[in-house]
Amino acid sequence: MRVVIGEDNALLRDGLTRLLEANGFEIAAAVEHADPLAEALRDINADVAVVDVRMPPTFTDEGLKVAIKTRADRPGFPVLVLSQYVEQLYARELLSSGDGAIGYLLKDRVADVANFVDAVRSVASGGTVLDPEVVSTLMRHTGDSPLDRLTEREREVLALMAEGRSNTAIATRLFVTEKAIAKHTSNIFAKLDLPPDDDDNRRVLAVVAHLQKDR
Repeated sequence: MRVVIGEDNALLRDGLTRLLEANGFEIAAAVEHADPLAEALRDINADVAVVDVRMPPTFTDEGLKVAIKTRADRPGFPVLVLSQYVEQLYARELLSSGDGAIGYLLKDRVADVANFVDAVRSVASGGTVLDPEVVSTLMRHTGDSPLDRLTEREREVLALMAEGRSNTAIATRLFVTEKAIAKHTSNIFAKLDLPPDDDDNRRVLAVVAHLQKDR
């Protein structure tokens, strides 16, 4: 699997390169600037991108813009975005397409090598990976919304769903049956006016997009 890395910090860029290579990935390109990042992502042989939100020349949102442009040109292209902090606007832009194969993690998560590698693989295979802190922040800033209709347990389930967890994984985490989680999930979609969908990635993205609506 060929990975394109966009990260301006030389130490982190080198660390990501070594970490991914050690876990069976091939590094197609590892760049520090938005322009070569955009060029590298035009390579049809690239399979997934790991991209910092803030990159030169202005260190604002160049990395994110390249990621969004790439997914516009190549719908569904897998992108895992890394950020130093939870930035709600960036998260909303990243998720707005409604496609899967997307991730948003805080850079601190890279220290957990196993989880980070799993996140890259999940995104590359079409999954959705959202940092728990991102989910928590989005929930805290939704304001008046159908989210208020949810029970405390349904909020817990929703948060775990938005992290990309399956019903089985959620049941294990909350020490309840999978049948109970299926019921909670059904209630969540009903209360948020979201129709059931067999596509887990789209379900997660729909929930997160809905939570951000009318902000």
